Order: sequence, then C-alpha cells, then structure tokens
Amino acid sequence: MSLEDLLRAPLPARVDDVAERMLALEEALPATDGVRAFTRLYRAVTEAVDERVRPGMFADARFTRWLDVVFANLYFRALRAHVLGPKRPPRAWAPLFEARSRPGVAPIQFALAGMNAHINRDLPLALVETCRARNVAPVRGCPQHDDFRAIDPLLAETEERVRSEFATGLVGIADDALGDLDSVVAMWNVRRARAAAWVNAEALWALRDVPFAAGRFAVTLDRMVGFAGRGLLRRVF
Repeated sequence: MSLEDLLRAPLPARVDDVAERMLALEEALPATDGVRAFTRLYRAVTEAVDERVRPGMFADARFTRWLDVVFANLYFRALRAHVLGPKRPPRAWAPLFEARSRPGVAPIQFALAGMNAHINRDLPLALVETCRARNVAPVRGCPQHDDFRAIDPLLAETEERVRSEFATGLVGIADDALGDLDSVVAMWNVRRARAAAWVNAEALWALRDVPFAAGRFAVTLDRMVGFAGRGLLRRVF
C-alpha cells in the first residue's frame, strides 16, 4: 500500500493496529527518509509498551493503552496533513517534515526530532483527551500518573537499544562529526520530556473551562517545541 493510501485509511483504534500501521508506514517510506527513522523508533516503543501493559500489572491498564492510541493518532494526523493537506501540520512537526531528506543528518537525529514533537507537543494533548474520555483528572500521585511514570524506564531502555541500531550505520564518519552528533543527541532526555508533558497536561486541564487561554497555551507550546526541533536537526557531517 502506498504512503498516501495508508494516510487516507481510518485511524487505528487499538494498540495492535497502531503498531501495524507504523510498520506499514516504514515499508512505504524510503530507507533514508527521516520520517521513517522516527517511525522505526516509535514502533519499537509502542511494541515494548504493548508487551508490558497488561491487566494486573498497572493500576489502570485501559487508560494507558487508550492513551497510546490517542497519542499515536496525533502523529498520524500530522503526517497526513504534511503529505495530503490541505491543512498544515502542527509547527512542532515542521522541522522533521521539512528536513526529512536533508543530507548530513543522522537517523538518530530524525528519530529524536520526532520524539521531541510527539512528546513535548502531542503528549499533553493526548493526556487531556484521554482524561476527558476516562473521566480522570491528570493529578500527580493519582494511579494513572504512577502508571505513566512506571513506563519511563521501559521507554528509555527501548530508545537506547534503537539508538545503538542507528549507530551501526555511522561507521566511517569523522570523529569530529561524531562529536557534533553526540552534542546534539545530548539535548534530548525522554524522562524529562515526559515529566514536562504531564505538567503541561495539568496546565491544559486547569484551563479546560477557559477555551481561549487553553488555545493560546497550546499554540505557544507548539511553537516552542518546533523551535527546539530545529536544534536537533542541524547537519553534523
């Protein structure tokens, strides 16, 4: 199936469907495409979470699994807007989409730029949407927050494994370029990003009855995340 056909298809409704859609996207994208690099990392994370989140292992496994679906669909919508239009994708995603074929950028940079957009911009929105659907308030110390934090080590472990896989393709790059790459990669920390996402979800939740303020907050967040993404995508070789 072509990329365009995949993006026109109905959005996934289950975590298994999410992982299948990501694999199909990988297969439809060129091997050197920056969007493919991000999707590869994201699929690995999704599969790891799906394997770990089972009834009895988390306080609210249904919340966590539904959050994964809502979260992933924000990425699929952004990619659909980029490829099919007519609306523009969120500003947070613009750096990755604009640089997806840029030479001199390592796959891990593309992957982390996607994670930056998805966690820092999309995750707070997905948390609020999921909390509304499940009639839960995103308060630190609640069972859902404990589950949210419990996933952090798994995400960090999966991300590090995929980083190592990406690194195998960097053989032959000059030492000074690798040094530049290390400095770029050091800008990203998944635990800190997720912690900030929860705080931003709390802020959006507090503003839920003030649509104008909530909208301005979301727009400002979107712009700030886009600015940070450009720093992750500078040429290193």
